Amino acid sequence: LTLQHHKLQPPNSKPRARAAPPTADSVLFDDTSSAAPAMNSQGYYTPGYNMAGPSNNMQGGAGPDLFADPMANAAMMYGSSLANQGKDMVNKEISRFMSVNKLKYFFAVDTRYVLKKLMILMFPYTHQDWEVRYHRDTPLTPRQDVNAPDLYIPTMAFITYILLAGMALGIQKRFSPEVLGLCASTALVWVIIEVLVMLLSLYLLTVHSDLSTFDLIAYSGYKYVGMIFTVLCGLLFGSDGYYVALAWSSCALMFFIVRSLKMKILPSLSPDSMVTGSSAKPQFRLYITVATAVFQPIIIYWLTSHLVR
Repeated sequence: LTLQHHKLQPPNSKPRARAAPPTADSVLFDDTSSAAPAMNSQGYYTPGYNMAGPSNNMQGGAGPDLFADPMANAAMMYGSSLANQGKDMVNKEISRFMSVNKLKYFFAVDTRYVLKKLMILMFPYTHQDWEVRYHRDTPLTPRQDVNAPDLYIPTMAFITYILLAGMALGIQKRFSPEVLGLCASTALVWVIIEVLVMLLSLYLLTVHSDLSTFDLIAYSGYKYVGMIFTVLCGLLFGSDGYYVALAWSSCALMFFIVRSLKMKILPSLSPDSMVTGSSAKPQFRLYITVATAVFQPIIIYWLTSHLVR
């Protein structure tokens, strides 16, 4: 049998060695990862391995341990209380000089009120009832009472006046940003000066009235409506139209100021206040009202004469 076996093999053939079965230690490439996932005998990842990566503690973050620290919680609560106290102080200081709720009152207008107010400003002679209405010692909003002062019309009129001044300067080829800025700042400064003089006069003469600072700003800002009308007439009809419009708007504004301030200043005079002497004399109140009205045409001419040539 041995001889027959050797005869069946070729003369130069060598016996082939069988390869050993692969083991777990023999791999094609070396694994250089530091935290390779563990695999079971079937080649799947073990269920306990976290595929999302290292935990917060491994990444160097404090994680939920920061909120568990009582000192950190106390510091956060203290910082929050300081922030709330600072916010309250800022709101209190702002409220001392400007009340947001009171400012909203002067902008509570609608289209019907604006149209009626503009008609009263331009044609005040036809208006009969000038009394400001109250509800439980609180004045009604402008949309409910056409005699109530507002800040919407003065604000819009001021912006329109600046735009109209820029157009007038452009028509005359005298427009420049510096000139327009000077025109806007001059108009604003005149209103501030007028309100400050009015407040100082009421204080020095000890006139007790219902007029607030916002009321004075509103009445002082109504002049921009007449200024717009005057400049438009000057651009359309020349110098003659300018002076006619100036005379009309000045007389209308003076009449409007006298009738409006009369309902605010003069009615506060009562026989009791005259006896006690705690208030100014009636003629002083009348002087303030008339002086404020007479001062309006001067400002209108000063702010509009250079725009019409």
